[in-house]
Amino acid sequence: MTSLRLINSDFIKSAQSINDSLDDTMSEVVFLGRSNVGKSSTINTLTARKNLAKSSSTPGKTQLINFFAVKYRLDEEDYDIRYVDLPGFGYAKVSKTLKEVWQKNLVEFIQKRVSIRLFIHLRDARHPHAQIDDDVEKYISEFIRADQQYLTVFTKIDKLNQKERSKLKKEFPNSITLSNLKKSGFERIHQKIFETIFGDIS
Repeated sequence: MTSLRLINSDFIKSAQSINDSLDDTMSEVVFLGRSNVGKSSTINTLTARKNLAKSSSTPGKTQLINFFAVKYRLDEEDYDIRYVDLPGFGYAKVSKTLKEVWQKNLVEFIQKRVSIRLFIHLRDARHPHAQIDDDVEKYISEFIRADQQYLTVFTKIDKLNQKERSKLKKEFPNSITLSNLKKSGFERIHQKIFETIFGDIS
């Protein structure tokens, strides 16, 4: 297989909305999912940086749009993209007013951000049919552009038995499952990210 690897990652900035975000001149991969689905730990494992994305014991704590500069290397050539960590949906204990602004800002960012090339939707393997996840997927499908892709990734796969894993694979054949114990699935995500933005590497 071609030697694709992530060689560098850094936090750039946090933004409240599309208006104070970075310029949209670089391709972006957006990570979204329910609070406590393991978004921060997934980003940290992908980037091999223990605390790059800050996780919190309080679900819904991440309330800003966080941007990370990521550099891939393929056959001695470097490629730059951005990871974007969106606030988790559901669970968040924020005031009603803040929640309304937060939702509006997120909706605007997801719909209007021209540099988004890939949506990575993290879902809890123990609750594959959570209504909020189904709603988010349906919502994004209504405006996703031809140059964008959508990838479902299941976290916490280690908590399922073999029968449950087989059922999940059958119901979501195009998804990727992550094992934090075995660190499996992460290479497939890297490949999907790279191929979505830069083309086939096989």
